[in-house]
Amino acid sequence: MEILTLADSLEILDLSNNQLTSLPKELIQLKNLKIFFASNNHFETVPEVLGQCLNLEMVGFKSNKINHVPERSLPAKLRWLILTDNQISTLPDSLGERPRLQKLALAGNCLTHLPKTLAQSTNLELVRISANQLAECPDQLLGLPKLAWFAFSGNPFSQSDINIRSVPEMPSSSYTLQRVLGQGASGVISKAHWNQHQALFPDDIAVKVFKGEVTSDGYPKDELQACLKVGHHPNLVKSLAQVNEDGYLALIMSLIPPHYTNLGLPPNFKSCTRDTFALGFTLSIEHIEKVITQMEDVFAHLHANQVCHGDLYAHNALFDDEANLIVGDFGAATMYHMLNEEQQAKIKQIEHRALHHFIDDLLSICKEEDRSSKTFIRLKQHITQR
Repeated sequence: MEILTLADSLEILDLSNNQLTSLPKELIQLKNLKIFFASNNHFETVPEVLGQCLNLEMVGFKSNKINHVPERSLPAKLRWLILTDNQISTLPDSLGERPRLQKLALAGNCLTHLPKTLAQSTNLELVRISANQLAECPDQLLGLPKLAWFAFSGNPFSQSDINIRSVPEMPSSSYTLQRVLGQGASGVISKAHWNQHQALFPDDIAVKVFKGEVTSDGYPKDELQACLKVGHHPNLVKSLAQVNEDGYLALIMSLIPPHYTNLGLPPNFKSCTRDTFALGFTLSIEHIEKVITQMEDVFAHLHANQVCHGDLYAHNALFDDEANLIVGDFGAATMYHMLNEEQQAKIKQIEHRALHHFIDDLLSICKEEDRSSKTFIRLKQHITQR
């Protein structure tokens, strides 16, 4: 109850990693509460008191035991809803009656269908529905005017019998992991070395060891298959081999040279779905155009292979001082060859919006002296006319 002494000022309340099963009705006294997270608790129902919080915009219940989302549990100003890794089979119609909704994460549940009312969600930009039980493609999402980042693998409607062997299989005993280079929702990437010289592969390698459980983007095995289906491209991280052992799934890749750095930073609470950049970071229009040209080529290659990246962002790309680009992170990638032609065209259109946001975000960090250049004006007009 002492929390209520902060009723006039508290905006963020994070109760994650506890053993909570309910919330007190007094929570509505937190009249300025905007963000509420309760990941890794024991909730079985999304508390209805949240629906009465007038200024609440972001709600997160990742990795609970939720099987019921009441009609009245969703606040009127809802902008960001995370229900990843629960036991939800149905969602209320009220979800589609939240006009500010931008980000919806539902991966790793038991959903058999989505509310038809989601067709009204005209501000929805990012959706994760991977690893559910959806028997049909949710067409009510495909026509949304702002949807740009969409992940839907691991459902009956997107199931594929393809087992891609575009790279050889290697045993995990063939290499030794060294230092960790990075990690995301689906796995940990480490620098590694071969235990014995490999004539077919470069000496410098990186290994992504996938986490066994469902992630915010879906199943690791779907990520691996999508990555292999895409094949080789000069601006993609190069896959060399895969490891398929009981309880151990990994992808062996070429090691990215150390002079490459992240192009962008992930979205924050304020930007919601859009990339952010380090304070003061700028690029010349020449480098921006070069990066865009490479990303457009990556986009064309992905969709020529009927794969949607699902997470086409600057923060999932690396670049060097000469603006050479490498795109990675296939955690949200989905193969879509099993869909009909109309659905495939809409999936490509959805990701095309993500490409335009990528271009727009890069133009936002263009050096001031280049903003009057013909190239800048041309690129700006190109994305505003679409």
